[in-house]
Parts: sequence; C-alpha cells; structure tokens
Amino acid sequence: MTDFRQFDGAPVGRAGRATLIAWAAFLLAGFALARWLEPDSRGFGTHQQIGLPECSFRLLFSRPCPGCGMTTSFSHFVRGEFAAAARANETGLLLSILAAAMIPWSLSSAARGRLWFVEDPLRVLAGLTIALGGIAVAMWVWRQWLVA
Repeated sequence: MTDFRQFDGAPVGRAGRATLIAWAAFLLAGFALARWLEPDSRGFGTHQQIGLPECSFRLLFSRPCPGCGMTTSFSHFVRGEFAAAARANETGLLLSILAAAMIPWSLSSAARGRLWFVEDPLRVLAGLTIALGGIAVAMWVWRQWLVA
C-alpha cells in the first residue's frame, strides 16, 4: 500500500491557502480571457484585441521578441489547437500546460493545507522561472537565426 505522506510538501497557513485559491482563480480568468480572444492569424498580436500595444521589440528591431505569440499560443491552447499553439510560440504552449496543471495543484494544496510534492516553494519557483526563461530564449534564437 502506498504511503501518501511521502507526497506531503511544505505546510501552508490560512494566508497561503487563500493565495493558492486566488492563484487558481487568476489562472482560470487568464484561460477564460484566452478563450474570449480570437487567435490572430499571423501567429502574434492577439493581445492587441484588449488594447495592448504592438510589441516594442518588433517595432524597433523588425524581429519578434521571445514573448511574441504567447497570447496567441494560449488562445489556441484553450481551443485544443496544440499544433497552432506551438507554431505561435512553443514556450507559450509549455506555459499553458504548466498553468493548466497548476490549477488543480493549487486547489488541492489549499484543501490539504500542504504544497503537494513541494517542500521548498522558492526553489521550485526559481527552477521553473529559469527553465522557462531559458527555453524561451533558446526557442527564440532557434526561430530567428537557425531556422529562418
């Protein structure tokens, strides 16, 4: 029989539980917004539908930045268009998957009062941030200079 205590992570108090619930709600709202937006056929620029300006990096250097296409990627992801999400921005697809997984993780952790599988949340956050940032830059370099 499996001892599920091995999956217990760091304990969280009332404020931590509230933060986890708020985080899950924030992610759900982000996915709802992505569903409301229509993915731009160019593969980038979907964010302009909510009044945000065009990418400054693209305007200045005539090249997309590592984040170009991220909103479009999310918008495709919520429609189940995973190949289109990857074409828009591969890191956007990875971030969408991670965000989708974080919703039940956050709610489960809040309900249990312990971070499921996470003993050191700052270390996990730092690792994910560095990994996603590195992947974003690597994919950007790949697209701009090695594939183009």
